[in-house]
Amino acid sequence: MAEAERIIGTPDTPDDGGERAAAAGTSAGPDASGPSGAGEPATPAQRRTGRGRRIAVLFAVAAFAYALDLISKLLVVAKLEHHEPIRLVGDLLELHAIRNPGAAFGFGAAFTVIFTLIAAAVIVVIIRLARKLYSFPWAIALGLLLGGALGNLTDRIFRAPGVFEGEVVDFIAPQGFAVFNLADSAIVCGGILIVLLSFRGLDPDGTVHKD
Repeated sequence: MAEAERIIGTPDTPDDGGERAAAAGTSAGPDASGPSGAGEPATPAQRRTGRGRRIAVLFAVAAFAYALDLISKLLVVAKLEHHEPIRLVGDLLELHAIRNPGAAFGFGAAFTVIFTLIAAAVIVVIIRLARKLYSFPWAIALGLLLGGALGNLTDRIFRAPGVFEGEVVDFIAPQGFAVFNLADSAIVCGGILIVLLSFRGLDPDGTVHKD
C-alpha cells in the first residue's frame, strides 16, 4: 500500500519517470528511451502510447480473470452445490462447493462487511494507479489483483444473505488446506508478482530504483 501511495502522489507529468531515474542515478524503464533504443528520451506522445498499451493489458488481464472466476462459480452453483465432492487427484484434490462469509481461504468469517469494503478500496487504488502505469509486469500483476477483487466483490454484493454481506463461492479443495476459488488464486498470484517486482526495484511507472 505504501508503494501505491508513493506512485499516486507523484506529479502526473510525461517525463516524470525519466526525471526520477536521472535524479536517483538509476535507469528508467523501456519507456524512457525513444524508438531507436539508444537512450534517447521518449516524447510525451510515445509515453502516452506506452501507458495506453499497459493500461489495456491491465484491464484485459482483469477481464479474463474475472470472467474465468464468474463462469466457474456459475457452473459450481448449478452443477456441484448440494452434491457430493468430485475427486480430481485421488485424495489430494477435489471440487467441493461451499459458501464462505470470510476472506480468502475462509479466514475472518465475522468480518464480511469489512472485507467487502477492503475489496472495494483495492479496486479504487488499482484504478488510480493505472494513470501512472508504464510497466507490463505491473500491468499483469495489477490486472490479476483487479480481476480477483472484482470476482469476490461480485459475490459479496449479489449473493445471499444480502448486499455487502454475500457469501463467496469456494470450490477448490486441496487436501489439508482451505477451500478457495479462482479469484483467490488470481489475487495470490498478483500479490506474489508484486513482491518479486518490488524486490527487483521495478516501479509501476517503469523506473528502476536501488535501495
